[in-house]
Amino acid sequence: MAKQNYDESSIRVLRKLEPIQLRPGMYTRTNDPTHIVVEAIDNAVDEAMAGYARNIEVTLHRDASVSVRDDGRGIPTGIHPEEKVPTVQVVFTVIHSGGKFAKGDADSSYKFTGGLHGVGVSVTNALSSRLEVEVRRAGKLQRMSFAEGEVIEPLSITGNCAAKDTGTAIRIWPNPKYFDSPSVSRSELEHLLRAKAMLLPGVRVTLNIETASGQDVKEWHFERGMAQYLDQMIAEDEPIAPAFCGERYLTGNDSFASGEGVQWALAWVSGSGGGESYVNLIPTLGGGTHEAGLRDTVFNSVRIFAEQHGLMQRNVKLAADDVWARLRFVLAVRMVDPSFAGQTKEKLSSREAVKLVGAAIKDTFDLWLNEHVAEATRIAEQAIRLAVARTRSSKAVERRKSSGVAVLPGKLSDAESSDNRITELFLVEGDSAGGSAKAGRDKEIQAVLPLRGKGMNSWEVERSQILANQEIHNIAVSLAIDPHTLDSALDMNELRYGKVIILADADDDGEHIKALLLTLFFRHFPQLITHGHIYIAQPPLFRVDVPAQGKGKPPRKLYALDEAELTVLEARLRQEGVREGAWQVSRFKGLGEMDAIQLWETTLCPDTRRLVRVEVGDDLHGTIGMFDNLMGKANAAYRKEQISAHGNEVEADI
Repeated sequence: MAKQNYDESSIRVLRKLEPIQLRPGMYTRTNDPTHIVVEAIDNAVDEAMAGYARNIEVTLHRDASVSVRDDGRGIPTGIHPEEKVPTVQVVFTVIHSGGKFAKGDADSSYKFTGGLHGVGVSVTNALSSRLEVEVRRAGKLQRMSFAEGEVIEPLSITGNCAAKDTGTAIRIWPNPKYFDSPSVSRSELEHLLRAKAMLLPGVRVTLNIETASGQDVKEWHFERGMAQYLDQMIAEDEPIAPAFCGERYLTGNDSFASGEGVQWALAWVSGSGGGESYVNLIPTLGGGTHEAGLRDTVFNSVRIFAEQHGLMQRNVKLAADDVWARLRFVLAVRMVDPSFAGQTKEKLSSREAVKLVGAAIKDTFDLWLNEHVAEATRIAEQAIRLAVARTRSSKAVERRKSSGVAVLPGKLSDAESSDNRITELFLVEGDSAGGSAKAGRDKEIQAVLPLRGKGMNSWEVERSQILANQEIHNIAVSLAIDPHTLDSALDMNELRYGKVIILADADDDGEHIKALLLTLFFRHFPQLITHGHIYIAQPPLFRVDVPAQGKGKPPRKLYALDEAELTVLEARLRQEGVREGAWQVSRFKGLGEMDAIQLWETTLCPDTRRLVRVEVGDDLHGTIGMFDNLMGKANAAYRKEQISAHGNEVEADI
């Protein structure tokens, strides 16, 4: 039975590493312990990236433990001025600690690192049954041990070493109770280490695998770095042009900090495309804004080259996918302050990365195309052939738009493309927000249909009568899909947009509009949901304006989805050293307050927006019952009873 009294004893304070151990999924992947090992590897990589380590060695032991050793400077072992314990102990036991929070400062130990989450090896320690660290520094060999995140062997001097013999060695025993599988993914680890060696030319990376018969050793060392790595990546493909490789790091200006920049290797092949991207040597498996910047840059440059050299065919329009589909690439970005979507850092969310990649690559790529005309022509012609095939494919599908069966609504701002594999329809609350969305959208693939007011509750409206409502009629005609049931015979090829996105204000009125539209789709257009076509956009509620911080930190505009995210964002600014109160928080009263650029950056851009796909769970009857309770006229008494019982629990945004 739940505790009835709510008093001072009800409040629990999580100390030290308890938050990580209580909710490990908030800090790392829990399918296996690979990521907590990667956190330790990343510390060694940061030493190599800063120019202090030349060797990184990882060992998979037979007892399921993992060792990570480097010859960097060694973690400081002196007494920390604030915590009054050895600094190495602080690094492994305090969540928000490390030498990377001041990385934009002139005296910072690290300028470029893989993020500013401030958890790192403290997560590794918290989720390990045992962890041992050995530091070689200042002619001394020092050691300490932890169990379940707690110190069990205090720091002690165990021997002497040469003054130039420095570095850190960590041995990790992952705690199996926190992971679905207790084993580190060997294939993922090998790929990661190989990539780290590629991104650090001249650094030797070794993986030792202990076996019953001895030790299996794998070593990676790329003297030519990324170009050599790309050669191996496309060894089984047939390049249609020589690889375009290079790097460019920018001097400080109003937009970028000194040293920020990009390294790249691109090759167009006859087979399928794909690639790898990194931010400060952290692999971004989910891509992100840096890949979006590369995509935009190569597409625009190839399109302009094709137009200037008379290669374009009549009535054929290039799309970004036509240029991107056969591109193999490796992309590595260096940023002073990258932002990632989640602690595992698999997707970059920094909007500045789009401009950074464009500024670093565009002029060099344009020059390369015009210096290699024959090769550039083959690249453009390949993209044009794909565009022709795409155009023929889209014309093969009969569209309601051109059939004359129905006239599209006058309020609809349609997309230029008719390929429902890439097109999107935004159902936007109000004409004001609709105007901003129309101005800010990508006209090639995005359509906007403004909706007036909250619309009708369609739960108990007969299907034969539903189109009498003008707003619902406009939605149906825009989609080219008639009202139907779950078992209706329906040709989804007629659907004019692959994504139907509900875009409403981030307040209670907006939630009501979303509920009414979801009721409409679940009741009268259910196959749009079951086929995964309905999405809900998540516009931010807050904007945070951060002033410039010296020459290396230009002014920034950050966005927070809600108050919880705003709290985290402000905590991060404090950790960066931004003076309390220097930033300004603005609350959006509605989408209409956002200009076109803000709406594009936060809600429309496929690479930076947040979408939630609407799905129906396994309990279909339970879902129908829920809608009956919430939307049915006969259940008004039930809703009144629920409001009376639980209304005080709601934090309404009024």
